[in-house]
This record gives sequence, C-alpha cells and structure tokens, in this order.
Amino acid sequence: MRLLLVLAVVVATFQVQAFSSVASYQKALEERMEKMKNKKSSWTKEEIQLMKTESEKLLNALPNPGIQVGKKAPDFSLVNADGKTVSLESELAKGPVVLVFYRGAWCPFCNMHLRALKESLPEFQKFGAQLVAITPQTPDKSQKQFEAEGSPFEILSDLNNQTMKSYNLYFEPSKALVDVYKSHGLDLEGFNGNGRTGLPVPGTFIIDQKGIVRAMKAQTDYKIRMEPAEIVKALSSL
Repeated sequence: MRLLLVLAVVVATFQVQAFSSVASYQKALEERMEKMKNKKSSWTKEEIQLMKTESEKLLNALPNPGIQVGKKAPDFSLVNADGKTVSLESELAKGPVVLVFYRGAWCPFCNMHLRALKESLPEFQKFGAQLVAITPQTPDKSQKQFEAEGSPFEILSDLNNQTMKSYNLYFEPSKALVDVYKSHGLDLEGFNGNGRTGLPVPGTFIIDQKGIVRAMKAQTDYKIRMEPAEIVKALSSL
C-alpha cells in the first residue's frame, strides 16, 4: 500500500514538472482577449454578426470535425517551406507525430498556438515526437512567416486541399466572409493563391508510430486549440 502511494506521488510529481515546463496557449489567449477589451474594435456590428452566423453554419456542417481517436491517420505527401516533399510515413519512421492544422500566418490565434508549440518542442522531443504543421497557405508565405526566427519543425502546404479533406477539417468560408476578411487586410487568396479560400478547422492529432490517432482536438471555434500540456500527457501514454 505504501509502495503504491509512493509511486502515485512520483507519477504526480513527474506530471506537474512536465506540464510546468511547457508553454500555455490558454494564457496567451486570455492576455490577448483582455487587451482586446480595452481596444476599440475595427469590426462593425454587422461584420461581427456575419462571423457569428458563419460560425454557427460551420458548427452545423462539421459537428465532429477531425479524424477521431482510434482511427488510422491518412498518409500525405506535401511540400514544406523549402519545396521539399515530406510524408506522414517518413515522419512516423522517426517517432510519434504531433500533427497540427492551422489557417495561416494571417491568423493571430494560429500564431499564438504555433509559438506555444515551438516553445514546448523540447518536451515533445523527449518522447521522440516530431511536430508537423499543415496549412493551406503557399510555401513562400510559410517561409516568410518564420524567416525572422526560423522554424525547428516542418511547415507543410496543402495546396490541393486534399489532406484537410481527408482529416475531415476542410471548409469553404462564404464569399461574404472572405470579402469582410479582405477588407480588414486578411486576404485569403493572397496567402493561399488565386481562387483558393478554403481553410481547415484548427486541429491537433497525436499519432503513434502505427499511424493510429491516440489523442486529438479539433473544434470549429478557431480560438480553441490543444494545449501543449495535453500533448505531453498524450505522448507520455504512448
């Protein structure tokens, strides 16, 4: 009984130490939302209502987005920011994969999440994990996004939308929403290429070396992301 208690304390201590050494997306989100409260919005009431309406439509269209736990993760071969082709199979040969889908460099919430993941990468690597991010934006936009500080993980471009579709994350925002975004300097075609405005529901998947999804989070509310601590917990259970 005493031995079990000691082991429980050791495990709990390990988890606290592991989770305290990773970055927090939620903390960054709360800080941003607090700043936005004290700043006059450049979005009109009509534009805000449009976004709410579009969010409700997306939730109805994709009530359970993403490949669910226990399912086989679809393979892919996509180009990175340097034009090199990278596949899920090749990354799984190195270890488990933390696969993240994000909307693009124009999305501040995506940038906050990627920053938290980058800061937490050493903790992921303790479990032999590879971090791979997929975006619909073109490779040159990804290269520009990280040119100042560099990226220690793969940033892949899904230029035909097929990977986003195979992971049940893809959607097409309405023309009205695309136009509103553009009026605020968020030009989807400027990032994705002419005629391409499709986006992924932001999603994170923990994939073991057999290619099975062991943990995931994907929600149509683009502010909700999987915390690095959740990723560490999932990796530690593989």
